[in-house]
Amino acid sequence: MIFFYLKKFLQKYKLHLFIWSIYIIYEVFVLGLVSRLFRPPGVYLLIYLSNITVFYTHAFFLNKLLSNKNLKLIPVKISLLIILNIGAYTFFNYYSGLVFIELDFIKISGPVSFNRDFFLTSVYRSLYYIGFATGYVYIKKSFQDQKKVEALERQNLVTQIEKQALENDLVQSQNNYLRSQINPHFLFNTLNFIYNDARKKAPMAADAIMNLAEMMRYALKRPEASEMVPISEEIEQIEHLINLHKLRTANTINLELEVIGDLFGLRFPPLILLTLVENIFKHGNVSHSTQPALIKITYQNDHLNITTINMINDNKGKQSESHHVGIENIAKRLSNFYGKDYLFKYDKDPLNRYITEISVDIVNPLARLNR
Repeated sequence: MIFFYLKKFLQKYKLHLFIWSIYIIYEVFVLGLVSRLFRPPGVYLLIYLSNITVFYTHAFFLNKLLSNKNLKLIPVKISLLIILNIGAYTFFNYYSGLVFIELDFIKISGPVSFNRDFFLTSVYRSLYYIGFATGYVYIKKSFQDQKKVEALERQNLVTQIEKQALENDLVQSQNNYLRSQINPHFLFNTLNFIYNDARKKAPMAADAIMNLAEMMRYALKRPEASEMVPISEEIEQIEHLINLHKLRTANTINLELEVIGDLFGLRFPPLILLTLVENIFKHGNVSHSTQPALIKITYQNDHLNITTINMINDNKGKQSESHHVGIENIAKRLSNFYGKDYLFKYDKDPLNRYITEISVDIVNPLARLNR
């Protein structure tokens, strides 16, 4: 049992033992050889017993003082600690010397006197090792503080990573939720039309089913919420949607789709264009004879602009009340993909037209390769 605790002690304080051994060897042998003055072993035992004691005593109590959260009167307390350690060191040296003489560890001729030289030597030696102890405590605290800072930085990094992961999960959940709102909206409305129309006009129903099949095939691809899709595919779905409404209204709608620029390879968040076009059909007057609805998509100089213009339907009802649901969904999706680096405007003008505009800078790498 004793051997076990001794081994544990040596493992824990092996660096201290090594440094003290080097220091004692230096002072005893190197300085002894230089000065050609060696003292009896008992003197060295007394000296280093006193020195090591004052070193660790001062280090222990100084560490306690510095660990106290109440920093008031710290300089005064440290000063008192130094004075007490000097006094304790002096008296310890004197009375230990008497004991060592009594035990015949030290042999001297004549009585031991507590004189001025003895006191000044004790003060000097105690201050010497108190200084070492103070440096040791501050270095140790510096390493401890550094470890705490590193631990906090690691914890902060882990927290940031977890926070980013949660934000990404939130964005994905929001996009999945928005997709669940958008997809059924136009699919079920169109299916309702096909059901009613197929009973009367089979050829038109066939065309409608073809367009709807293409739209459903695209919707069922379901790219990840964080992925963009080729904007050309979105435009193709718009064309299918327009064809469905033309079939439903016997081609009486007045709507223009205008695409300007090379969109090959350009990617854009899914279902935003479809939502804009759905809103035109749902809330706009697309059969106005002189004011056609307009969907204009322009890509020039790495800048994409999407504009929709339509006369507002004068019929008021529940559909008009839900008009802003689609607009809010678009704003959320744009924010999820582009942060603040986009422009989305929507308003009613004096001509009773509803105008929306999306503006965003997008670099198309495929288009750049062809330049």
